[in-house]
Amino acid sequence: MNGDKHIRSDTETRGLAGLEMARVFRSPIVEHLRRNDFRIRSGDTAILLAAEFGFCYGVDRAVEYAFAASHRYAGRRLWITGEIIHNPRVNRHLREMGIGFLPEAGTLEERFRELRAGDVVLIPAFGADAREMAYLHGNGYEIVDTTCGSVLNVWKRVRQYARDGFTSIIHGKYDHEETAATCSQVLAANPDGKYVVVRDMEETGLLADRIAGRGAPDLESRFAKAASAGFDPDRDLGRIGLANQTTMLESESRTIQEVLRAAMAERCGEADLAGHFRAFDTICSATEDRQRAVKHLLERGLDRMVVIGGFNSSNTGHLVEIAESRVPTYHIESVEGIVDRETIRAKPQGGGPVLVRGWLPDGPLTIGITGGASTPDSVVGRVIEKIMELRGMSAPEAAGAA
Repeated sequence: MNGDKHIRSDTETRGLAGLEMARVFRSPIVEHLRRNDFRIRSGDTAILLAAEFGFCYGVDRAVEYAFAASHRYAGRRLWITGEIIHNPRVNRHLREMGIGFLPEAGTLEERFRELRAGDVVLIPAFGADAREMAYLHGNGYEIVDTTCGSVLNVWKRVRQYARDGFTSIIHGKYDHEETAATCSQVLAANPDGKYVVVRDMEETGLLADRIAGRGAPDLESRFAKAASAGFDPDRDLGRIGLANQTTMLESESRTIQEVLRAAMAERCGEADLAGHFRAFDTICSATEDRQRAVKHLLERGLDRMVVIGGFNSSNTGHLVEIAESRVPTYHIESVEGIVDRETIRAKPQGGGPVLVRGWLPDGPLTIGITGGASTPDSVVGRVIEKIMELRGMSAPEAAGAA
C-alpha cells in the first residue's frame, strides 16, 4: 500500500510535521545570515555563509514525510530501510521519535525479519533496491516512499537504456545506497541488463581505452564489485548510456561524459555515434547549486573553510573536495567536532577523521561556512555560534552586527 500518497493528501498531518521540523531544525543565527547577505563581521573576524547550503528539496521532503508518518500512523510500528539521509543528527532524532532502523546487511528475509502485519516502512531519500521494494509490496506492508525525484529521474534513464540494450555507465560509488538502488533498476527493467559504476577519471580512462581499442586489460577484475554479473567489456561496451549518482561532482561528471563520448566516436565514428552512445544530465540541481555556491565563496578571500555534514555524505564530500584545493578546509559532522580554539576533529578527503591543530589562528580571519544537502540549519547554526564564541563574539553581538 502506498502510504506516501496518504501523507501527500493529508494537509493537516503535513502541517504538524512542518511545525515540528521548524522547532527541531531552525536556527536564529542562520536566519539572521540569510537576511544580511549571508555574512557577519565584527572586529577582525568575518563569517561568510554559502548562498546555497543545507537541506535540499528532496531531503526536506523525506524528513517531512518521516515526521508526518509518525503522526498519521501513531500507534503502529514504523521502520526505515536505512538512514533516511546521511546526517547523524537527523537519523538520531528519528530514532528518538520511535522509528526503527532495519539492518542494512543480510538477505531480504534477514533484513526484514522484524516486520509484522500492520507495520509501516519508510523508504529513504536514496531509494531502495528494486528487489526490496518488490518484497515489501508483495507482503502487503504500508510503504511511505520518500525517494528523491532527482533519483527517480536517473532510474527512468537507466531503465530505458536497459530496455534498449545499452549498458549503463554510472558515475558514482558502487557501495552507496543510491547507486546500488540505481543498479537494481537496470536489472528490474531487463534481467539481462548491464551496468558499470565508475568512481573517478582513472576508472573512466580504463573504460575509454577499452572502448577505443587501446588496451586496458583485466577490466573484469577491476570492476568485479562495480559491474553487473558476467560483465564482458568487449561485448558490453559497444553501446553505452551515461547516468550518475545525483550527488557527484558536477564538473567531473561532465568530463566523464566527454571522455567516453570521444572514445566511442573513435570506435564507431561520429556518423554512427547516436546508435552507440547516449547521455543525459542527471546531476541534481541542488547539488550543482551547492557546489557553485562554494566556488563563489572561494572567490571572496577566505582564510578557512568549514564544511558541515555527515562523514558518509557524498554531496558533502564533494563540497570539501572543491574547497580544500584552494584554502585550508575542515569537514566536520557537527559542533562536537570543534574541540577548542586550537583543535578540530575533521575528516580529510580519502581518510578518516583526525585531530587537526592550529585550525583557528589569531589575527584577522575570514571563515567560509557551508553545509551539505543533508545538514539542517540547526547544526550549521551551532557551528557558527561556536566559532563566534571562540573568536570572542557572542551570538547576540553577532545577531546585531551589520
